[in-house]
Amino acid sequence: MTFYWHDWAGYVGVALVLLAFFLLQAHKLRGNGLTYQLMNVLGALGVMLSLLFGHFNMPAFIMQVAWLIIGIFGMVRGVRVRREARESGHKTSAW
Repeated sequence: MTFYWHDWAGYVGVALVLLAFFLLQAHKLRGNGLTYQLMNVLGALGVMLSLLFGHFNMPAFIMQVAWLIIGIFGMVRGVRVRREARESGHKTSAW
């Protein structure tokens, strides 16, 4: 079996999403943390690349687009919450 770059992108993407979820369940990451969100966004991008350049599957692609949008929403929301807390003088935890 021949593996192309987009196959590897998909495997790495799946690994990132699964690892993020495992680390969340193991209480090693916080769901609103930057690391968790980045792992999900980069994972979704990897799977999307494998779908776009490999064998396309519309339902899987739609799921990855949703995963990507939700992850970006989480990162933007985290930045906004931390900025508002900093401006109001409240202490916030790091990502």
